[in-house]
Amino acid sequence: MTEIIIDEEFRCLLPALDEETFRLLEENILRHGCLDPLVLWNGILLDGYNRHKICVEHHIPFDTVDKEFGSREEALIWVISNQVSRRNLTQMQLSHFRGLHYKAARKIQGTNNQFTEKSEKVQNVPFHSGSTAKRLAGQYRVSTGTIKRDVKLAEAIDLIGGASPDAKRKILTGEVAVNKSKLEALSSASNEEIEAVAAEIEDGTYKRRTQRPPVQAKDGNGTESIMPEIRRLKIIVMDFANNFDSLLREQNGGGAAEIKTALRSHIDQLEGLYESLGTVKK
Repeated sequence: MTEIIIDEEFRCLLPALDEETFRLLEENILRHGCLDPLVLWNGILLDGYNRHKICVEHHIPFDTVDKEFGSREEALIWVISNQVSRRNLTQMQLSHFRGLHYKAARKIQGTNNQFTEKSEKVQNVPFHSGSTAKRLAGQYRVSTGTIKRDVKLAEAIDLIGGASPDAKRKILTGEVAVNKSKLEALSSASNEEIEAVAAEIEDGTYKRRTQRPPVQAKDGNGTESIMPEIRRLKIIVMDFANNFDSLLREQNGGGAAEIKTALRSHIDQLEGLYESLGTVKK
């Protein structure tokens, strides 16, 4: 039997199956055997972690197929594209994948070798010069602004995963709802803040905690001011306007799906602002 290497970075890219789905897969393999080959790259398992686990546990034989990639980043992009094309992913998982795809593609371009063109052909996306964000925005049918925000979100999720793999899983599966704007901000947070958020998510206190009142200033008459929230709203509105104009230019008017996707991240930000205003006195 082929020796298989379990690589945690690749394994963590694959969404975990719930207990019922895993049980059904196990029953099917026990009854019919492992019908689909496991996908390997240099001995590293890229696709088929659940099937591999079941087959090893029950001593069931399985076949493998080898993929050829020029780098680890190319293999990572293949895994991402494979998952996006065949699974019903949460919006958080899609954002995470898009951010990781961007980072891998940028690293490939930075190597300045022939692999860049090969990588794009593997994904059935014609290679051409230009912005990585623009190319991926076209592939995923989102705005370039969304891709760039996804990079920060992916970095934050992976930082949280470094502190607590379980917290990362809960974010990606939607078990714990974390505002995307909050995650984007955490991409540049201190290790202490990352660890604190990860601990709250892991032990279940994050979803129960209430929003802290915003820091309020006093005007000349001693009346509470919500100017910090007004400034935050202005930034959100300006960011939306800039990205919306960009989306219309890139999509030549765009369709409903593209516009709805562009709106989603800004709606999340507005909802976060709305919640923070809940404790402000009228």
